[in-house]
Amino acid sequence: MEVEQMQSETMQQGQEQEGEELIQVSFQNLEVLMDQGIASSDIQKLNDAGYHTVESIAHATVRKLSEVKGISENKVNKLKDLCKALVPMDFKTAADALEDRKNVVQLTTGSVELDKLLEGGIETGSLTEAFGEFRTGKTQLCHTLCVTCQMAVTDGGAEGKAIYIDTEGTFRPERLKQIAERFGMDPDACLENVAYARAHNSEHQLELLKMAAAIMSQDRYALIVVDSATALFRTDYSGRGELSERQMQLGQFLRQLTRLAEEFGVAVFITNQVTADPGGMSFAKDSTKAIGGNIIAHASTTRLRLRKGRGENRICTIFDSPSLPEADAQFAVGASGVCDATE
Repeated sequence: MEVEQMQSETMQQGQEQEGEELIQVSFQNLEVLMDQGIASSDIQKLNDAGYHTVESIAHATVRKLSEVKGISENKVNKLKDLCKALVPMDFKTAADALEDRKNVVQLTTGSVELDKLLEGGIETGSLTEAFGEFRTGKTQLCHTLCVTCQMAVTDGGAEGKAIYIDTEGTFRPERLKQIAERFGMDPDACLENVAYARAHNSEHQLELLKMAAAIMSQDRYALIVVDSATALFRTDYSGRGELSERQMQLGQFLRQLTRLAEEFGVAVFITNQVTADPGGMSFAKDSTKAIGGNIIAHASTTRLRLRKGRGENRICTIFDSPSLPEADAQFAVGASGVCDATE
């Protein structure tokens, strides 16, 4: 009964009321385990190893937890038992799953037609991938989402901060200010709500996710952007001899991103590069394919293909999705980010 009461109180503390909309924080900090006899020194060891929430412990394997320095096998088993009591991990009915889906928030892209295509926008709690050639609007979409995620739920936002991991050196804070002004937001406050990091290699990229988990456990975040997720893996591993290692490390990175999406209820938006498809038809409109193979294809919940249109217009196609039909929509890229297509 004590565990159930503690879980209820923790979830109530993690709810913020904004008008009629209810933003529910989906995670519980490790400090709640101190009431169950877990020492603060052990919690610090778990934090140092990248575990910051009760959910992260519940979702981790015993083998991974046993690798944490200073945590014995008995402590691992005790932690797992406590966390399983706090985090629902059993079967539930499809009706309950449908009720849970009502808590999913969509982030507006800045384009009415694109939002219609996505049935509201970029979904929280899952991983969305956008791939395409250069100049198709991938980075501009990333910048726009960093602003719109801060807006009220009624305006197409999620009232949270954003994390931006840049692997190609294309992040431009001045663009965020322009987009914020377009939506009538305070540009300086908007910049303060975006945590930015430049990844220099694939190992550093994975390390940044541990840092992201730490800062997300301290505040309300709504979005993680990785632009692009594959660029550094593409250069750090070359040739067929390193392909297997590259795919394994890329799979680990994507698994961590998926875990963060589920753990913190944030939208994860990643961009991906393309390569020429030698097996494709030479006369086809788009003979390119996304890199990363099946690893990234299976990890992404929704996949969007972006391509160039006429002038500043771009075309977005639903390439793969569990709920969205295959369709196209046009949008435009301008000084104030992603907007509606021009004639």
